[in-house]
Amino acid sequence: MFSSLESRVQFTAALAVALPFAVAVWAIFTGEVSFKLRWTLLAFMVLAAGFLLVQIREQVVSPLRTLANLLEAMREGDYSIRARTTKSGSPLDEVHEQINAMGATLQQQRLGAVEATALLRKVMEEINVAIFAFDYLGRVRLANKAAADLMRRPLERLEGSSAKDLGLDDFLSGQSQTLTRSFPGGSGRWGISTSSFREGGVPHQLLVLTDLTRPLREEELQAWQRIVRVLGHELNNSLAPIKSIAGSLHSLLERDPLPEDWREDMLHGLQIVASRSESLQRFLNAYTRLAKLPRPNLQPTPISPIVARAAELERRESVRVLPGPDVATDADADQIEQALINLIKNAVEAGPPVEVSWQLAPIAGGQHLHILVRDHGPGLSNTANLFVPFFTTKPGGSGIGLVLCRQIAEAHGGTLELRNVEGGPGCLARLALPLAYHVDLPPSRL
Repeated sequence: MFSSLESRVQFTAALAVALPFAVAVWAIFTGEVSFKLRWTLLAFMVLAAGFLLVQIREQVVSPLRTLANLLEAMREGDYSIRARTTKSGSPLDEVHEQINAMGATLQQQRLGAVEATALLRKVMEEINVAIFAFDYLGRVRLANKAAADLMRRPLERLEGSSAKDLGLDDFLSGQSQTLTRSFPGGSGRWGISTSSFREGGVPHQLLVLTDLTRPLREEELQAWQRIVRVLGHELNNSLAPIKSIAGSLHSLLERDPLPEDWREDMLHGLQIVASRSESLQRFLNAYTRLAKLPRPNLQPTPISPIVARAAELERRESVRVLPGPDVATDADADQIEQALINLIKNAVEAGPPVEVSWQLAPIAGGQHLHILVRDHGPGLSNTANLFVPFFTTKPGGSGIGLVLCRQIAEAHGGTLELRNVEGGPGCLARLALPLAYHVDLPPSRL
């Protein structure tokens, strides 16, 4: 019947006033009152009733209109307006205080959001990586200066461009990858990374293009420098004595007459030349072996037999194999066995007794298999060069055993770690491999 709150309030107030007004009118007209006084009282009552209706309306409707204005201002983003409070403790004052508190909170949150957005834009401008944020229609919503330089477009023109026009649409539906690509602002090797996020419930995509050309070239240069240093060092160690011996033998043969022991000197010199040549040949063979490690042929492989075979091949000392769970992993059995042979050999040379065990280790993304080889030697004194090729502290060592083991582990998606045992003598080598499957059987007895 009444479409607005204001009409309903006025109607309710009129009903409240109508009953006493009717009683008063009845009393005036039925009582012994003069005509002039009767109409004077009636006029006063009408004015009083009208004033009462207006006051009721103002006391109810005006505060509600004020609240509506405050909420509308907040909806429009103006959080500076505050409602007046009288500290009387009335319900209306409590509503005003809550709205004022809400306005202050929203103002602080908006200020924080503005500052965070400004910081984000500043950070994106300083990052030397091209960053694009695309909406669900494939249009650029946000980009940084590096992205504008890569596309050779002003930043204000770049935002709003479509991924197809920029030649980036192929990357939005793909996985993270590394490829060689030319863009208007440069060409080379690029790392492509994509991810998704939501804004307002609508899916968006984030595309990051990283120029890998310079880092890869620097790494390649450093790798070549290391190779040249290693090769130069080993070649000089072998060629210098060979050159010296060859010069000495040449001087010996030029003597006339030849000394009586020239044959012995020739044989001794030639033996030294042969020995250094063999040493150089062993070095080159070791280097070739390290550089040409084949890709593993992954097959479901039980671990227990591999550990047993590797331990049995060590004849100098008895190797104790502790029982472990019956597990298998996708691995190249020959490569894993070779890695264990090297680790057990190093452990025996470090100091017996040697213990080999394996166990399951839950980590993020699933379970891993840990194969542990422990010795009781003096421990590691130089951990910085453990995996440096051709670095060794053992007489006659090649310096490739641990490097080869780590390459095998990483080729299987695992890791190799060596550390000193806490609270006891010895070193612990841990070969971690992804677990293929776990057979629930009693522990193996080896």
